Amino acid sequence: MPSSCRDIRAALADCLQSSDCVLIQRNQPSDCLRPPLLDTLPTRCQQLKRGYGDCKRGMIDMRKRFRGNQPIAVSKELEGEKPGQLYAGSGFGQGGGVRATSGDEDAKAETVVGVDGERRVVR
Repeated sequence: MPSSCRDIRAALADCLQSSDCVLIQRNQPSDCLRPPLLDTLPTRCQQLKRGYGDCKRGMIDMRKRFRGNQPIAVSKELEGEKPGQLYAGSGFGQGGGVRATSGDEDAKAETVVGVDGERRVVR
């Protein structure tokens, strides 16, 4: 099995082994993944089952063939990192952007060249 799905498969196996369906009701883990008992699994196990299915499906999807599957934790916010921007420039509060003013600054005159080539003084 390729290594892209190995981690999520192990996480699903651990979740199934610690679920009530296996520990208390004494069902096989494979039986717990089928519809009558699937609803008794915790939400985390159901999400891992869905993620594992998506991972296996992504292995044969020709659109993802060159890029490979996405890692398990796709969201950087869940890992504690700030998400990056999708466009050029610095974001709000990252060095650029709005400067703080006190309101009593002198009005500086700037010369601006308009679209029509005319020079204008802007305060």
